[in-house]
Amino acid sequence: MESNFVRADNSNLPKIDGFMVADFFKNNADYYAAEHKNVKTAVSARESYGDDAIGYVQLQREHGVCTVKCKMCPEHKVRTKPYNVTMIINENDSEIMSCQCHDCAASAGGCKHAVAFLMWVLRRSDVDMRAAPAPPRHAAPCPRRAAPTNPIGAP
Repeated sequence: MESNFVRADNSNLPKIDGFMVADFFKNNADYYAAEHKNVKTAVSARESYGDDAIGYVQLQREHGVCTVKCKMCPEHKVRTKPYNVTMIINENDSEIMSCQCHDCAASAGGCKHAVAFLMWVLRRSDVDMRAAPAPPRHAAPCPRRAAPTNPIGAP
């Protein structure tokens, strides 16, 4: 762990939402360039990729800016060293300032590791919504639809 950083978990990660993510992609030319066609972005955003690939996560808060760093396992080469990804979030303005991979060849053009990490943090921000309690069992069930009066093929 780097100095002044603490281990990240669901309770201390910065809260980001879908609007912040959409603004980040909209304002960052690396992710909406014509040659990308968003195929790699969509694949990197899937839950199974990010949850399996994200390793150690640490963060630092300073003057309303949260820096979150992670180690991400390479998808195809298991024995190579992990990629380092850094995300910087302005918590006062609710803005994702940057999200960058520092080690892969595609990092200059918005790589899949940065997308996967961004979506991983987004899913952790929504953890409260996922953990919402189920409605009580005594709640009234939804009314059933009435059976059709004329079955198929009836005159």
